[in-house]
Amino acid sequence: MSPAPDSTTPPAILTPAEERFEALRRQVGFYGAPLTLAGLWFAPIPGLAESPRHLFAIVGMALVLWMTEAIPLAATALLAPALCVVAGLGSSRDVFKPFADPVIFLFIGSFMLGEAMLKHGLNRRFAFGILKLPWVGTSPFRLYVAFAGITAAVSMWVSNAATTAMMLPIGLSILSEIGARQGLRDFRSSTFASGLVLITAFAASVGGMATPIGTPPNLIGIGAIERLLGVKVTFFAWMKIGLPTTLILTAFLVWRFNRTCPPPAGALEGNREWLRAEGLQLGPWTRGQKNVVTVFAIAVAAWVIPGLIAALAPGGAASPAYIWASSRLPESIVGLLAASLLFILRVGDGFSEGTLEWKDASRIDWGTILLFAGGMALGELMFSTGLARWIGGGLGELFHAKTVFGLTLLFTVVGVLVSEMTTNTASATMIVPIAIAVAQETGLDPIKPALAACLGCSMGFLLPVSTGPNAMAYGTGCVPIRSMMRQGLWLDAAGVVVIVTMVTVLG
Repeated sequence: MSPAPDSTTPPAILTPAEERFEALRRQVGFYGAPLTLAGLWFAPIPGLAESPRHLFAIVGMALVLWMTEAIPLAATALLAPALCVVAGLGSSRDVFKPFADPVIFLFIGSFMLGEAMLKHGLNRRFAFGILKLPWVGTSPFRLYVAFAGITAAVSMWVSNAATTAMMLPIGLSILSEIGARQGLRDFRSSTFASGLVLITAFAASVGGMATPIGTPPNLIGIGAIERLLGVKVTFFAWMKIGLPTTLILTAFLVWRFNRTCPPPAGALEGNREWLRAEGLQLGPWTRGQKNVVTVFAIAVAAWVIPGLIAALAPGGAASPAYIWASSRLPESIVGLLAASLLFILRVGDGFSEGTLEWKDASRIDWGTILLFAGGMALGELMFSTGLARWIGGGLGELFHAKTVFGLTLLFTVVGVLVSEMTTNTASATMIVPIAIAVAQETGLDPIKPALAACLGCSMGFLLPVSTGPNAMAYGTGCVPIRSMMRQGLWLDAAGVVVIVTMVTVLG
């Protein structure tokens, strides 16, 4: 078999036309953002007082910058709240209070757990351990099942970008061997190559929907619901909706790609032996891997146990056991304790090195954390100034959505469409508070529309710029843009149906 490619994922490769489009998009942002700010700042808008109008101008500027990426997303998340303070919309202490929200620390703890997995190769061991199972064999259907299942399972706990970066090199190694066996000069040109790469990228995004920590939009939705509605969505309660959604969409991916992207006849013969050999090269479990898997198991148990108590104990959420567990061990504190334990547990001789060192932890995605916090700050201001209620009333009248089901469908579609143009984190930051406001304006329960908007923002699969995994998949050279758009459209449509159904039935 051919050797596995380097574990680093190749960067996205853009055509000259796409590079020109990206340059034009950023240029539009540089000029469009200040024009949007000035235009909305001074424009007389019926029904909108001065303070919410000024906030509308700042939010409009932020949306332009987020969608065009004229400056880094995290920089926009810092600029917009700072302008809110300058505009007199609140004190610096009040405006920037969301930057210290407990959800931020859940982000930090879960990101550090993911970084420890990557550092010690636990994710790669997990992937090869399943891929070399005898039942995978030489069946293209079972190979799709294995790749989609493993990717979705890992992405439940690790970021979708990191999961894709882990799985793509394994898939490319298999495709390289298939190409050599079939006498193909370029294995990337085959339909099966496109299918295996795309199912990896898509499953990474779908898998993140299963748990609160799987992808940032989940935490954004949970945080908005708790702050704006006073309703706490537990780890277990989220999984009751998120996990079935992930399982159904993963099954859809397997069905779709097995049907439309089959491999050449006999192409998978001998893959079992190569996977077994690659698995043996991983060697025995290291002390670092044992430490990480132990801490990870403890953290997951602590996240899930309060929900299990609420579901099974007499008295449910009113039982003393649940009240104690939820108040003493909230998700954010569990994440921080788990991350702290990784710094304490040793892997080197004596006390020379921790399972996680600060040089490792500093590599987590601090930009996403700042983006999330800045979005929460804008979301709270939208509610306190009345801007969110004004936008909500306008959307409700425009689409004539007067039922919970109608709003759930509306904001699922809105979340998907917005996520095609910008990151899922920025999408959720914008859409979830508006979904809550629209429901409140129409006198309906906002929980289901908010959950649907949150899950919809994890979709968006048409373009390389829609998600990080999409960009990585496109960068392999295996995926024509038309193939990504065609398959992505199918998944977007299936996602809308599944999300609306799951939220309506289980929400």
